[in-house]
Amino acid sequence: MGVCGGPAVRVLVLAAAWALGGGQVRYSVPEEAKAGTVVGRLAQDLGLEAGEAEARRLRLVAQGRRASVEVSGASGALVVSSRLDREELCGKSAPCALRLEVLVERPLRVFHVELEVTDINDNAPLFPAARRNLSIAEFTTLPGSRFPLEGASDADIGANAQLSYSLSPSEHFSLDLQRSVEYRESLFLVLAKPLDRESVPVHRLVLTASDGGRPSLSGTMELVVSVLDANDNAPQFNQSVYKVQLPESAAEGTLVASVNVTDPDVGSNGEMTFSVISTFPEKGLNIFLLNPKTGEIRLTGALDYEDARSYEIQIEATDKGTPPLSGHCKVVVEVLDVNDNAPEVWVTSLSVPVPEDAAVGTVVALLSVSDRDSGANGRVRCAVWPAAPFGLVATFAGSYSLVLREALDRERVSEYEVEVRAEDGGAPPLRASRGVRVPVSDVNDNAPAFAQAVYTVLARENNAAGAELARLWARDPDEAGNGRVSYSVWEGGGGGAAPGGGWRAASSYVSVDAESGRLRALQPLDYEEVQVLQFEVRAVDAGEPPLCGNATVQLFVVDENDNAPALLPAAGGGPGPGAAGSAASGPGSGAWWAWAAWGAPAGQVVAKIRAVDADSGYNAWLRYELWEPRGKGPFRVGLYSGEVSTARALEEADGPRQRLVIVVRDHGEPARSATATLSVSLVEGAEAALAAAGSSSAASGPGLRAAEGGPAAAATTNVWLVVAICAVSSLFLLAVVLYGASRWAPRAAVLSGPGPATLVCASEVGSWSYSQRQSRSLCVADGAGKSDLMVFSPNVPPPPGPAAKETQPQPPALLDTVSGPPLPPSLPPSLCPSVPPSLACRPFPRRPLPAAALLARPVGRRWWEPG
Repeated sequence: MGVCGGPAVRVLVLAAAWALGGGQVRYSVPEEAKAGTVVGRLAQDLGLEAGEAEARRLRLVAQGRRASVEVSGASGALVVSSRLDREELCGKSAPCALRLEVLVERPLRVFHVELEVTDINDNAPLFPAARRNLSIAEFTTLPGSRFPLEGASDADIGANAQLSYSLSPSEHFSLDLQRSVEYRESLFLVLAKPLDRESVPVHRLVLTASDGGRPSLSGTMELVVSVLDANDNAPQFNQSVYKVQLPESAAEGTLVASVNVTDPDVGSNGEMTFSVISTFPEKGLNIFLLNPKTGEIRLTGALDYEDARSYEIQIEATDKGTPPLSGHCKVVVEVLDVNDNAPEVWVTSLSVPVPEDAAVGTVVALLSVSDRDSGANGRVRCAVWPAAPFGLVATFAGSYSLVLREALDRERVSEYEVEVRAEDGGAPPLRASRGVRVPVSDVNDNAPAFAQAVYTVLARENNAAGAELARLWARDPDEAGNGRVSYSVWEGGGGGAAPGGGWRAASSYVSVDAESGRLRALQPLDYEEVQVLQFEVRAVDAGEPPLCGNATVQLFVVDENDNAPALLPAAGGGPGPGAAGSAASGPGSGAWWAWAAWGAPAGQVVAKIRAVDADSGYNAWLRYELWEPRGKGPFRVGLYSGEVSTARALEEADGPRQRLVIVVRDHGEPARSATATLSVSLVEGAEAALAAAGSSSAASGPGLRAAEGGPAAAATTNVWLVVAICAVSSLFLLAVVLYGASRWAPRAAVLSGPGPATLVCASEVGSWSYSQRQSRSLCVADGAGKSDLMVFSPNVPPPPGPAAKETQPQPPALLDTVSGPPLPPSLPPSLCPSVPPSLACRPFPRRPLPAAALLARPVGRRWWEPG
């Protein structure tokens, strides 16, 4: 109904004069005129001078219904302020005149202004039903018979509501339209030619109603005429129209009207039943009840003046003939108004959910507030509760916007229940309210946050692959995808040192479950490979754009005693009567042989068992125990040095050969061990020297003798010595032999070659061995990471006297041949991590090094060979 007629609005001033006692001004404006349209020059028509309208406060005083016009303060013109709908304001009343009162001050005067809202053609004709069924008897129904039809209705008035009807072409039917000034027009279907059911049993016609507007609008209804065999007298009502008035407060059961009808037929053809064909409006079918036998109409529902001011009921009286004939009448019920309506609040538009980052002033809902009463009872005041964070803004009369007054935070309040309250100006006032549920939608405005910035995790080495090490958790207060967190190891966030000095990413050691945040090991961890693994774990939500948080994980690998001591091969014989050799016989055992001279004093070192443990700390702290023979034997083993020395002076009663079983244990839990078998041959002093020279030459070669060859070689040497002494008996030859033995035997065995190095820190209790990998990164030399630092106790017998336990001074010439930097005065504590306090590295004594303490670098040649 919001069609505006024409591009320009024509305003007609009907009169601009008034009488001294009570004249009035009349204006006319078409409906649907735009807001701001000038209706008339009110100040000029009232005889006010220019500028006098504002000075004398020319204004309108509202009376009754909403006027939809206002006075412009500056010009004094009467302009349209809101939508004008003539059908809403006046219905079918014509003319539609709004009576306004105009006040001016100094002096105070009241003028009456009448505003007529003229109709435009914005409503098409509308039939009560899209289809109408009729039954007409053949032959007995004579040409000229009339059948009433319910005409169309048009909400417009005047020419726009003047309806004309047309019927689709038919040789049997025509239309007859009867117009009346007092009542509605009556439309009849007229039979122009007798019907023949056998020829055409059903006639389908289209009835078209067109109004008189420009342009013309139309509506249609289908007529279905069934041809029957029937009766010759139709019932006749004593009135064609019955008019009744009822207040809208009338109780149910009230008698509305009683219609009377007569039928000259007798018998069943004269017996009639009453029925309602249609009502206008259609809801009247549920309000009025027609007794089918007596024709009484009673009220069965509530009347509402604001809903419908009148009802038209089409009643049909049908006899029981074959075919039945019928008569028709109309009952018009006029409803009288009573003040009984509370305000109504409607939500016309609702934009939910509201994002939590919505700006202040965002429109959440559009509300329409109305009161079907008039006057003070129809004026409505509105408010919203609670007052925050939403408020009401009036857009125009009867319309409000629910807007955002404060910023939202879904994590604090996820949903609001807002109540809009309306109260009219009646006495007592009537109230109404409308609840609006406003959910707040989530925005990804919170990044995942870990419970800790740094996680410290301890993991034992040799853990199972896939074992859970820890569980990380990040909280994201957002919801749905914005709060769904996935975890990952950040590739650029850390890693660990790999064997050989390389670098491996943390993702090669550990992984994080993307959903649960469980930290798992991808492979068994090896303390000897990596001790500390530091990396970052990233938590990313599924929002758009995604937000993330980081946490640092420090994974410390705890050493396990998973490496047994490894026996090192003998380094060759040194100065003195004892010399040693070795032969490997298994990963956890070894065989050594050595010579000792009869009469050697107590405390003379015969051999030295060397071992290394790849673990660290107590797991790598080694101790040496003499397992066989038990009891008081001629030899003993240093608990931490591994030096095999004489426990007493050797005698011939000790036999030609001693077999010692030495067990090397670490301090781990459980302890791991290795076994070394040492065969010591007891010979004369000269034989021992020759054996030492032979073993030294063999030690400098690529091969090592087996332990089983020791006794046979000793026996052969003894035979040849006896033969040589007896045959030659020459002191000169003996001197040459002794000179050659002292000249060609190496004074100290040098450990060289590209093999892995071992760090041994000297202490008051012996030696302290560390991992080969550790020593590679801790020992420093000129330009190479392979330099090794070897410090161990001497294996030469001490000289007789009180200084028996002191080591032999090293000749200066031996130290001059060593390549590399000078030995530091002390070993830094960092080179011996986790060493017990009793075994802490001590400064080296600033005295000549013993013959067996050497610093050598693998430079591809022997240190004594010429460069």
